Amino acid sequence: MMKTDVIVIGAGAAGLFCAAAAGKRGRSALVLEHADKVGKKILISGGGRCNFTNVDTSPENFLSANPSFHKSALARYTPSDFIALVAKHGVSYHEKKLGQLFCDDNARQIVNLLLSECAEAGVRVCVNCEVRSVRKAELFTVETSQGTFESSSLVIATGGLSIPKIGATDFGYRIARQFGLRIVQPKPALVPLTLNANDQRVFGELSGVSVEAVVSCGPAQFRENILITHKGLSGPAILQISSYWNEGEAVTLDLLPQLSAPDLLREKHQEGIALGTLLGYHLPQRFARAWADLYPPVKPMKQYSVKELETIAQSLHHWQLHPNGTEGFAKAEVTRGGVDTDELSSKTMEAKKAPGLYLIGEVVDVTGWLGGYNFQWAWASGFAAGQYA
Repeated sequence: MMKTDVIVIGAGAAGLFCAAAAGKRGRSALVLEHADKVGKKILISGGGRCNFTNVDTSPENFLSANPSFHKSALARYTPSDFIALVAKHGVSYHEKKLGQLFCDDNARQIVNLLLSECAEAGVRVCVNCEVRSVRKAELFTVETSQGTFESSSLVIATGGLSIPKIGATDFGYRIARQFGLRIVQPKPALVPLTLNANDQRVFGELSGVSVEAVVSCGPAQFRENILITHKGLSGPAILQISSYWNEGEAVTLDLLPQLSAPDLLREKHQEGIALGTLLGYHLPQRFARAWADLYPPVKPMKQYSVKELETIAQSLHHWQLHPNGTEGFAKAEVTRGGVDTDELSSKTMEAKKAPGLYLIGEVVDVTGWLGGYNFQWAWASGFAAGQYA
């Protein structure tokens, strides 16, 4: 039986970063990964270039049942800290938009950075290592396919349920429940929304068309592109709002955020062009024609009544859709929900009911926006636990 100070289960962004932080404090650390290689989710992120942080990160960019929990960790390890680490390893990067930083080359650079940090800190990493059981007496005992290990600290960094094809499981939630920790119901987040059969018939042939819009649900709103798919809606604005959407709720789209629809329709009221043609000057033409067909019969602008135009203008700025679901964890970039933050110390990420047990990253009920925020949470929560585990 091998003894070590810290065992980290999960060799993703949070787990590797935490192990390196613990190792730098002189703690002997072991990372166990059930997959055949580390950092699988890192490698596919950001279109293969890894959107590794966002320079504009603030607590408001995250969802949690406790909106204050993540403030401490985010304040103690900032985007500037990780950018300095990226510079140390000679990784060139660029800002794409909205504060999002991507590798110039590919995501493998971030995995190599993490492995290099682990090696420098004397961390041992084991892949193809399935954890079969965890128990605690005086120490934690972890039985695996590669033997039994003991440690005084155990870190769960196994992620959520998103993208099961690369190995996501409910392991972290099972361990949390084993130690008596509550779970906020996990749901897909940053995920495409699906539409009902009628809406799919209207827009199904527009798959691939992209429209800039302001998308809102409740108090949350995002101005980005939406993308029509054969199942419903995707694109950055939809992925963002999906984290706030709950079953049965409407999603509202402002299709002309840069214009006043009432003024536009009033100015063109006496012209002979069709509504779809007019909207095609400001929206993708195929989309404009399909949207105008929602207000039959098709007729020249001058034949609409003032009341009809008011209704159309209202719909252009407040078009409501009722998604019937999401594309699920298979297409979700992250998981919303997870281990209840009330169970954890915001300073150390340690479980209040189980001394020596730490939970970090996506397994915890902290979910970032699209655009590098979830990686920053991985670095910040991993760093926080790494100072104490």
